[in-house]
Amino acid sequence: MAPGLPDRVDCEHLADHAVVLERVYPLGEMPRLQDRLADSHGLVHARFAFAKLESGRAIANVAVEASPHLVCQRCLRSFVYPAAGSSEVEFSSAADAAAVDSGRELYASEEGRVSLRELAEEELLLALPIVALHAPQSCDRAAAFEPDERLRPFAGLQDLLKKT
Repeated sequence: MAPGLPDRVDCEHLADHAVVLERVYPLGEMPRLQDRLADSHGLVHARFAFAKLESGRAIANVAVEASPHLVCQRCLRSFVYPAAGSSEVEFSSAADAAAVDSGRELYASEEGRVSLRELAEEELLLALPIVALHAPQSCDRAAAFEPDERLRPFAGLQDLLKKT
């Protein structure tokens, strides 16, 4: 992030003025990602488009793009994963979060303020795979993990359920 730009922002004020912000964060500044990465090199490009709902609540469309190095869980080699994600987030105070009936993801704000870095980190976490794997043609060990039909753990159970 550029020096002098605030990380914690007033989401209500930004929504009132339909502000769009763009930030770039080093992956190394995102602590919740560190155990998922092969290394902390790289950048996250984030875009935050704030708006107001008819109800008066603040929302933001949060979009991220990054190319972090992950560890393939088959061969344990590092590979670049092109990650991108976006979602619409509705801000609420911790006190009224339970009362909000919305189809959007709720994000608790503290005194109407949110951390843009934490919003970007959350969106990137959602964009990463649960289990990081190379594409089968790129992974040295992919052939070793082709499923053997005889070894499927629930094959017998599935056959039994079909009979009932």
